Amino acid sequence: MNIKARHLKTASLYVLAIVLSLWVLAPIYLIALGAFSTSAAVYSYPLQLLPHHISTTNMSFFVHSAGIIPALERSVYVAGLSLAIALAVGTPAGYALARFKFRGGSTLQLGIVGTRAFPIVILAIPLSVTFIRWGIDDSVLGVSLAHAALALPLVVLTTASIFSGISVELEEAAMTLGCTRASAIARVVMPLAIPGLAASAIFVLLLSWNEVFAASTLTLLHRTLPAQVLAVLDQALLPFRFAGGFFLLAPALVIVFAIRRFLFSMWGVVVK
Repeated sequence: MNIKARHLKTASLYVLAIVLSLWVLAPIYLIALGAFSTSAAVYSYPLQLLPHHISTTNMSFFVHSAGIIPALERSVYVAGLSLAIALAVGTPAGYALARFKFRGGSTLQLGIVGTRAFPIVILAIPLSVTFIRWGIDDSVLGVSLAHAALALPLVVLTTASIFSGISVELEEAAMTLGCTRASAIARVVMPLAIPGLAASAIFVLLLSWNEVFAASTLTLLHRTLPAQVLAVLDQALLPFRFAGGFFLLAPALVIVFAIRRFLFSMWGVVVK
């Protein structure tokens, strides 16, 4: 490949990256623009792509609307509980799949992946009936269990991949020096597995924060924030919708960028 063709390929990759970035960032920018513009600017035509007046009126109206703050608190509780359940169950399962060879292991992994083949719409009614029988319908615990179940397959497969990439000789060396298997895992394996756990945590948090169908189906009076916004969206004005969209979007972006920096720093530690 000559220099001209190589430069053309590099330029094409840069153009493609810019187009994909604009495809993702343009809706985010428009939502933020509508959330922090005046109502008149939101309804103006043509739309002002550069804000002339920054206003927090729409955001303040959204935050102080009935049910928003309690729904926000419930979303935080659900996300935290879903994360705890998914990692507590998925991490040992991923370790077992990576370290132990047993009959039916491949079938088990295929079954874990296959659980995502069933849409939540099909599972909604059985889940609702089961939760009503258990007495956890319309509760933080019920929604957390549903979100943890949705996230668990990827958590198991992600942690299994991470544990497979960690040399078993390190674990065996720790056990020859007096560590039990549990202490070897805690002192040697888990510090190296932190990047994978961080990636799994990102997925679980974002899934729980953004998930709306299960939360809407399993709750009625105690909705999470996405379910609460969806319930009032049809009757809301356009500025309210922009404010609600930005309010749902901002925490997800903060989580991604915060843990992303931590994730990259941990990979650096692992490489060193």
